[in-house]
Order: sequence, then C-alpha cells, then structure tokens
Amino acid sequence: MLTAVLVSVVVLPVLGALAVRFLSPRAVRGTAVGVSLAAALLAAGSVWSAWDSLGAGHRAELLTLSWLPKGSGEGLFGILLDPLATVLLLVATAIGFLTVLYSTRYLREENRDHASGPEDQARYYFWLLAFGASMAGVALAPNFLQLFFFWELTTVCSWALISFHRSERSLRAGFKALLMTHSGGILFLLAILILFAKTGSFGFDAPARLSPGLRGWVYACLMVAAWAKAAQLPFHTWLPDAMEAPTPISAYLHAASMVKAGVFLMARAVSGAWAMPPGLGTFLAVMALATVLVALSFYFVQDDLKRLLAYSTIAHLGYVLLGVALGAMGSSVGFQGGVLHILCHGFAKATLFLCAGAVAYATGSRSISALGGLARSMPVTATAYLVGVVAVTGIPPFSCFWSKFMILAGAIRVPGPVGPAILVLVLVESLVAFGWMLRVGQKVFFGERTEPALAAVDPPGAMKWTLVALMAGSLLIPLVGIPLVQRIGG
Repeated sequence: MLTAVLVSVVVLPVLGALAVRFLSPRAVRGTAVGVSLAAALLAAGSVWSAWDSLGAGHRAELLTLSWLPKGSGEGLFGILLDPLATVLLLVATAIGFLTVLYSTRYLREENRDHASGPEDQARYYFWLLAFGASMAGVALAPNFLQLFFFWELTTVCSWALISFHRSERSLRAGFKALLMTHSGGILFLLAILILFAKTGSFGFDAPARLSPGLRGWVYACLMVAAWAKAAQLPFHTWLPDAMEAPTPISAYLHAASMVKAGVFLMARAVSGAWAMPPGLGTFLAVMALATVLVALSFYFVQDDLKRLLAYSTIAHLGYVLLGVALGAMGSSVGFQGGVLHILCHGFAKATLFLCAGAVAYATGSRSISALGGLARSMPVTATAYLVGVVAVTGIPPFSCFWSKFMILAGAIRVPGPVGPAILVLVLVESLVAFGWMLRVGQKVFFGERTEPALAAVDPPGAMKWTLVALMAGSLLIPLVGIPLVQRIGG
C-alpha cells in the first residue's frame, strides 16, 4: 500500500501535466491545484504512516532488467523512503502545492510585472507539474541510475520555465541554465558508468566497493555535478540570470526544486556508505565556504530584489554542502544540520521570493532603489518579508536557526582549526546578511513612500494566504525536520 501511494506522488503530477494541455484556462488552474494538493497530502500521509520505520527505510523494486543484479534497490526503477528522501519529498511537494496556489492569482493579465493571458496557462502548469513529479522522483530514487534520470528531467523543466516569457533575455537565461547544469550531468553520468563497470551496481553504497583512488574520482565527479546543479562556484552565474522566470518559478527553483537536487545528490552519495575520502570532504567544505562568502559579496551591488535573493540562495546551498562535508569528515551532527537546512531554508526562501512577487505584482517594479513605504499599503507582504529575513538568517526560534546551530555544533566537533574557522565565518556571514537584508526591507517597506507604492495593495487571496502559510512553515517546520534528520545514521 505504501509503495502504491509513493508511486502516485510521482505519477499523479505527470497525469495532471498531460491533462492540463486539453483543458480551458479556468479548469487548468483548478486541476493544477487539485493535483498538487493531492501529491502533497499523499507525501505527508506516507511519511506519517511510515514514521516508526523511517530509520530502516522503505524500499521497493518496481522494474528490473535481466542484466541488472537483483536486490538492494538495483532495479531500473523503484522507491526508497528514508529520512533523507523524506526531507526533499516534503519540501518539494508542500512548496510545490503553495507555488501552484500562488500562481493561480499571479499568472493573470492584471499582473503589473508580467501580464499573462489565458493562452499561457496550459504551458505554464504543464511544466510546473512535470517539475514537481521530477523532484518527487529525485527524492524517492533508490539508486544513482534513477536519480540521474529524474535529475535530468528537472534540468529540462527548469529550462522551459526560466524561458517561459520567451523574451530574448529569458531565452538566453534558460539556455545558460540548461548548458551549465547539463554539463554537471555529464560528470554525474560518468560517475555512474564507472560505478557500474567496476562494481556491477548502481546502488548508493557502490562507491564503498571501489578502490580508494577510483572512489575519489567518482566522488569528485559527483561533487562537480552537484556544484553545477546547485549554482556553486564556479557555476554560480546561471542562477541570478534565471530570475527572468516568473516569480513563483523562481521561488520553487530556489526553495524546493532544481538547486536542491544538486545538494541532495551529495547528501545521498555521502550517506550511502560514508565512504567519501576525508580530504575530499575538507575540499568540499572549503569550496562551500568560498561560495558563501563570494555570494555575500554580491549582495551589496544588487538593485533587483530577486537577484539579491538569488545570491542569498547560492550562499545557503553552500551551507547545505558544508554540512555534507562535515559528515564526510566524521561529524554526523553537522551532516544532519546540512540536511535539515534543505527543509528550513526552503520555507524561508519561498516566503521571501513570493514577497518579491507580490511587490512586483502590485507595483510593476523589483528595483530596490525605486521602492519605498510599501508597508502602509501592503502590511501582510511586509510582515512576510520580515519573517522570511529572520528565518533565513537564523534568528531564533525561526527555521534556519536550528539547522545552522546543528551545522556549527558539528563543525566544533571536527578536530583541529577547521571547526573554529567554520564557526567564525558562518557567524560573520549570518550577521552581515541579516543586517543587509534588514536594510533592504527598511528601504522597500518602511522608507519614504515612492510613486510605485501609492497604488499598491496586498495581493489577492490565493497569493496572500500562501504567504501566511509560508510564514507559519518558517516557524514550525523544524518540529518536523529535527526528528527526521536525527534518524539519519552517522
């Protein structure tokens, strides 16, 4: 029964995506909301029913081929629900539903930022539902082969959605994202080929069976693939350009979907057998910290609110990879904190992006310098922005405080000077990011009232209630996430 429900979480959005191509615009919106809500409820119900056995994991093989080994998830297609899969599944389906709900009001002709007519509805929801199905497939994959298949589907979906408006800039941004993320996919494929050639297996534990030298090369390939997908140095430039996408897509892309697939790959690869060479783990930590600091340096030159949030996402994906690196260096608490950050950052960053979408919807502008005094006319949006800022920068008791706390606790347990260095750099980044994000919020919402703010009002019902739900999630999601990640072995 559980296996059938989990398969439905993947299949149902696919069927919904196919159905919306043949429906009227009004029916398209209703179908998309219903399908995404059903997928989120099925995912949550599966986690609830399997809660007591999540530590051991629920695994089922659904499709095998005669030339593939039997058992241990080596089939061509299957299901694996464990604490790590659950984290990504919950964030992808819950924020996926909220993104669809928000989009039903955002994707309208009265949108002052990007007006969208009825003819755009089917194409938009087709790719958005397909994106959700791909992310569920990534989360539930029981081996590297299936993970790669859904990984590449997310690349295609993101390309179509980043290019949605079909302007020259959006087409260029979509092509850049496709090219840079797919380049990482080639190295992912190379790692899979090495694994199968040397071990006859696609399993997550296969790297442990390789010789030390070859194991290092496989993990290096996976690491570069993750960097490309998660917009880490030196592949970070595609993500700010991807802000040409509709804002709900930007929120889903940054909070719950494609970039999270990149960090999930490294978390899955490391936790599969805890066989990543410690030296490579140290290098991953160094690159993660470098990415965090480089992204921070770009905050101060951004005038586009969405581009500012894009650089913030790059930094926070660095936090997840820092936690993964700590796991490779022997700190299970640091690893758990990195995985928890996938969930905690997801709700906080979705809140901020959809605030930016509400501002652009009402004013037609995302320019920080052109906006001011919006809190008087958009109190719900202003409140959501402040909640998003304190959540994403780690102010207790909001979401990212708990994940950052676990990462830092794990770093301190690493012997030598590495732990204190991580502690100092993370605290500096958190303090500077909080100060700058608060400064931007003061300018946009509480500064002198500018002309675009005069006619602005809080967004319509679906958009407003989505912000309320995300604010609640930014406070409460650690209550779900912490017990989950504590079941991940170290």
